Amino acid sequence: MKTKIKGIRWWMVGMVMTGLVVNYLARNTLSVAAPTMMTDLNLTTQQYANVVVAWQLCYAFMQPVAGYLLDTLGTKIGFAGFALAWSLACAAAAWSTGWQSLAFFRGLLGLTEAAGIPAGVKAATEWFPARERSVAIGWFNIGSSFGALLAPPLVVWALMHGQWQWAFLIVGALGVAWTILWMLLYEHPRDHQRLSDAEREYIVSGQEAHYAQAGDAKRRWTEIIRSRDFWSIGIPRILSEPAWQTFNAWIPLYMITERHMNLKEVALFAWMPFLAADVGCVLGGYLSPWLHKHVKVTLFTSRKLVVVTGALCMIGPGCIGLVASPYAAIALLCLGGFAHQTLSGALFSITADLFGKNEVATATGMGGMMGFLGAAAFTALFGVLVTQVGYSPLFAVLAVFDVIAALVVCVLARPRVAAAT
Repeated sequence: MKTKIKGIRWWMVGMVMTGLVVNYLARNTLSVAAPTMMTDLNLTTQQYANVVVAWQLCYAFMQPVAGYLLDTLGTKIGFAGFALAWSLACAAAAWSTGWQSLAFFRGLLGLTEAAGIPAGVKAATEWFPARERSVAIGWFNIGSSFGALLAPPLVVWALMHGQWQWAFLIVGALGVAWTILWMLLYEHPRDHQRLSDAEREYIVSGQEAHYAQAGDAKRRWTEIIRSRDFWSIGIPRILSEPAWQTFNAWIPLYMITERHMNLKEVALFAWMPFLAADVGCVLGGYLSPWLHKHVKVTLFTSRKLVVVTGALCMIGPGCIGLVASPYAAIALLCLGGFAHQTLSGALFSITADLFGKNEVATATGMGGMMGFLGAAAFTALFGVLVTQVGYSPLFAVLAVFDVIAALVVCVLARPRVAAAT
């Protein structure tokens, strides 16, 4: 008999977090390398925006498919297959010769990376009771911003010691290595031989009825998309996702073109908003149970309050045009990173509260599709308008979007059943 590992559910969420680090490192490699690649491949700002949109559209339309496959194949096999595919797609970008080929490879990356967040939410619903789920989601969601945090120093190192192609090849190799570890270490709680009976009982007894029941029904995607539950998270995703995708794709270019920083300064400062985003992931996760306990609101209401907190903090980067110092601008972008990941983690927790275990990845993927369609539309406009009106008005629009998103959550989202306490 294998030795039981105390608190193994936290090791499992650590595995998911590491996977998302590689996932977001792959997507953020482009934004940091963009100034050099635009010169090397003779790309215009509009062509760069087209490349970003190609990734976003492929990611958007693949999200519900990825979620369905994860619900069908299971978290272990489904996530591993997608991870191997995105690693190869990331590495393939090293062979880009122009914006069309770069857009093709980034489109492939979008198709394959789409499983990251749905897999994380599904793993959290499998391994955690309701009271801990927002904390678990906050921890695995760190991977998204930590991957973005690592991209600037890694890519700048590759540029200074070789060529931009190195960065894509290195990240691809990291993804293959993670896939192997995932297949060796991850199991569902019912199959994990190192999970103690006491911890298994703790997990199952703390889950809502629609997770604890073995025969939980799965609604068709057409039923999900017609439900109030879906639109209570789908509309906020449409409105909030453009902010995060703008940060991921445009911060290095903003720092160079608008704030006149050099490549070394980008390496020094471009990671900071994503470090702040890490803090938002963790604090946002713990804020929900804290509000539940100390403010005496329901667990579901506490999720809504976290969304509102994140939306209000987004007003900070919305005012970025009012500051002259580039360091003040970085500070406001840090507040934006913190704000978005606080809001985003709470939305994922609400999704897990609203949907059953056999449909939560599908619902998360469909919500992600809505979010990335909104992000792709905004990015397409961004590429055109940024040369005409500048960055500041567009950051202000993002802040307004997030405030509206919070209002929609407060009005539409209603708990499916009383949450476990």
